[in-house]
Amino acid sequence: MDGAKGDIETYYEDGQWKNRPEGNQRASTAHDTKAEAEATGRQMTIQRDVVHVIKKKEDTIGEKNTYPRSRDPRQTEG
Repeated sequence: MDGAKGDIETYYEDGQWKNRPEGNQRASTAHDTKAEAEATGRQMTIQRDVVHVIKKKEDTIGEKNTYPRSRDPRQTEG
């Protein structure tokens, strides 16, 4: 492991929902549904202590989540 701590990106490609650390060319995991990919991406995010970036099918950012919530720099509700 090279110690890089890229945020985890959940995205849609080639008919599947995938997860990868930002900056990686290839997916770490692939799933049939967005819900499965988000759940796996959330676990990857927690393990790496980074931000989870969830993209929509059209490759625009849908949401960003920080885990644990207490680490969220925005400190906003919701």
